[in-house]
Amino acid sequence: MLKGKIHRAVFTHCELHYEGSCAIDEDLLDAAGIFENERIDICNIKNGERFSTYAVKGERGGGIVSLNGSPARRTQIDDLVIIAAFGLVSEDEARRLGAQNCLRQRRE
Repeated sequence: MLKGKIHRAVFTHCELHYEGSCAIDEDLLDAAGIFENERIDICNIKNGERFSTYAVKGERGGGIVSLNGSPARRTQIDDLVIIAAFGLVSEDEARRLGAQNCLRQRRE
């Protein structure tokens, strides 16, 4: 079940020579209910690429969304993406829970 989503995030950094992950501003992680080290799926709106990695905390309030390691080859700075986290829940929990969605505004 979809647990949380950051819709239309903008990649601010790509660090190829770094341990794989996606650094995300802590404010965005909190708004979407995504935890550090949680598996996330990323859908690149610009080029259609879809891949999985894990979230790490970026500086709070800085707006950072940085793709690190080999997945950095699948995106460019300023690409719009959807970042989603999923969880396994029982049918009863699924009825009770709802996904946390965070709409990220494009920076000017």
